[in-house]
Amino acid sequence: MDKEIIEKQVWERLAKIPDPEVPVISITELGVVRSVVFENEKLTITITPTYTGCPAMSVFTAEILASMHAAGFKNLEIKTVLSPAWTTDWLTETAKIKLKNYGIAPPVMLAADADPFSEPPPVPCPRCDSKNTRQTSQFGSTSCKALYVCSDCLEPFEYFKHF
Repeated sequence: MDKEIIEKQVWERLAKIPDPEVPVISITELGVVRSVVFENEKLTITITPTYTGCPAMSVFTAEILASMHAAGFKNLEIKTVLSPAWTTDWLTETAKIKLKNYGIAPPVMLAADADPFSEPPPVPCPRCDSKNTRQTSQFGSTSCKALYVCSDCLEPFEYFKHF
């Protein structure tokens, strides 16, 4: 079979693996899958953790292996690369929409544009779109999220921080 067709099929299969921490988005929408290469009958999938020590990496790897073994790949390598570091800039637009619909505010700016010494921009409430929100905790259920509350609809929500 053609290398490009196989790689495309692998990407399609990977797009069905949910992020274990935010199951409404896939690992490809999250941007952790960096590359898929099928060469000399060997499949190599390269992934990058959302942050060093991310506990979901073992789940990503196990799910990828299970999915690829089910597809018939026997000669398989999962490579983890730390550089360049993952950034929320790698979230797809589809992922950002899914996050908002799930009740998690997506990043409000590109990480590349962030100034760590300036006041962060307002985070719109994912439920009512109000920008009258405030951070209640720098960390949410995972270290990549912060806790916020909307002063208009009074709903608490998580914000997927940019980094």
